[in-house]
Amino acid sequence: MHDRAIQRQREIEAAVADVRAIERREGVTRESLEKIKQRLTRLAALTELFTTADYPPPQPGGKRNSCLYRVSEDSDHRFALYVNSSFGNYGTPAHNHTTWAVIVGVSGEELNRFYDRVDEGVRVKGEYVVKQGTGVAFMPQDLHSIHMEKPVINFHMYGLALEELPHREYYKADERVWKVFPPHSDIREARPSTLKI
Repeated sequence: MHDRAIQRQREIEAAVADVRAIERREGVTRESLEKIKQRLTRLAALTELFTTADYPPPQPGGKRNSCLYRVSEDSDHRFALYVNSSFGNYGTPAHNHTTWAVIVGVSGEELNRFYDRVDEGVRVKGEYVVKQGTGVAFMPQDLHSIHMEKPVINFHMYGLALEELPHREYYKADERVWKVFPPHSDIREARPSTLKI
């Protein structure tokens, strides 16, 4: 177990270093986010390092069906990488991130719907299933929602940590209004510097 944890941390650190370099060199564009997505897809291919045994989902019957494990974040809260673990039956409303975001699949399937903001709220413009070997990337104001029916593990990476994004918006369809996303209620610290390996 010890060796696996060390290998996992090396792979995470190498991937995040590459992501930092891509953003520093190319800025935040659709093209640079595609390269970041490709790099994280390579990390996600190491499925044996990112299992539900390593990152268990919340217990059924709790407040959430999904949780985030913070596996990397810079001291200035940039380049935050999370392992998202869900036992399924989970979704979000349409929302933005106010920073760039990339999601890539490790195991299971996560349906992403994409939206345009329109006068009457949002309009679906497409969808894509994120699974092993695939991913999606978002500019700061892009809108999406996620939907998971069965167990999922994937990576969510953000240009800035979720706790540092107080202006993320979501569309509350039943009230037909935009609201500010509340802070994520289940982010679990999983960086080795804070754990005993």
